[in-house]
Amino acid sequence: MALTTGQLARQLGFELHGDADVMLRRINDLRKAGEGELSFLASPKFLPYLRDTRASAVIVREAQLADVPSGTTALVARDPYLGYARAAQLLHPRRRPAPGVHQTAVVDARAEIDPSAHVAANCAIAAGARIGADVVVLAGCVVAEDVVIGAGSLLGPNVTVLEGVTIGERCLIHSGAVIGADGFGFANDGGEWVKIPQIGGVVIGNDVEIGANTTIDRGAVEDTVISDGVKLDNLIQVAHNVRIGRNTAIAGCTGIAGSTTIGERCAIGGGVGITGHIEIADGVTITGRSFVSQSVPEAGSYSTGTPLQPTAKWRRNFLRMRQLDEFAKRLKKLETKLAHSDDEKC
Repeated sequence: MALTTGQLARQLGFELHGDADVMLRRINDLRKAGEGELSFLASPKFLPYLRDTRASAVIVREAQLADVPSGTTALVARDPYLGYARAAQLLHPRRRPAPGVHQTAVVDARAEIDPSAHVAANCAIAAGARIGADVVVLAGCVVAEDVVIGAGSLLGPNVTVLEGVTIGERCLIHSGAVIGADGFGFANDGGEWVKIPQIGGVVIGNDVEIGANTTIDRGAVEDTVISDGVKLDNLIQVAHNVRIGRNTAIAGCTGIAGSTTIGERCAIGGGVGITGHIEIADGVTITGRSFVSQSVPEAGSYSTGTPLQPTAKWRRNFLRMRQLDEFAKRLKKLETKLAHSDDEKC
């Protein structure tokens, strides 16, 4: 989709400096952008690229106006990165296929599909499923019994949504995601594992995005809940009965064990491990590769783990770590000895 700089400024509230009639077709990097392309400066460390850019227009803060090349239209935003996100949505809208059900899709007669929805080739839609207005279900998806998919949501190719799952409006679920598989529940009987039926469901709110090959397990008894505005990256494991609060974002390869509650507006880095049956407060940031083994009762930033270092140094430090208990005992003996010595002097 093409827009002029003037149209973009009016729609997104940018302050325009330069030609309002420049036609923009797409977004590009400062170093690679050319005629008809829009770029942005989100960090001062890329300032040299701004000065040399050949983009037709750039989104910048007011403080960077002097660095915009002559002849390049500037669009001033308080937050250029957010401005870039909004502009990209306008210039690169997601294409929605025409309504209808492909002839190779298998749709149970008891399923309800809104006439405006699109169901692509080789999908399977089971009895009792309800697919809302403007929903897109791309090739190879499985929508099981009694699933509800809210208006405007999109399921990428080969998504599996199992029985009793509810998905809200305007959700985006990427390829290969599995929603509603059994949680990992077993009781031990003398060394043998007895499966516990997982009878809960999954409830997903509005405006949720779920990454490729992410898995969200159904609840054991109560539902697993993903609240409005949550963003989940690729390859995340959400176990049974987990609850994730509104507008929380979680990066890839994170694993969340069962019955954990994560608050609103949290930001969890990639590769984080979160143990089960704990609570994480609203507004918590957890940096990548951390391991969360206990509840986090207050907002703030939290980290664990050992940063990368040369192997020889890591081995020496690891050896010292294994000796910490011995060092602590020796230190306690020294402290006791010094205390006795001070008592004798008195």
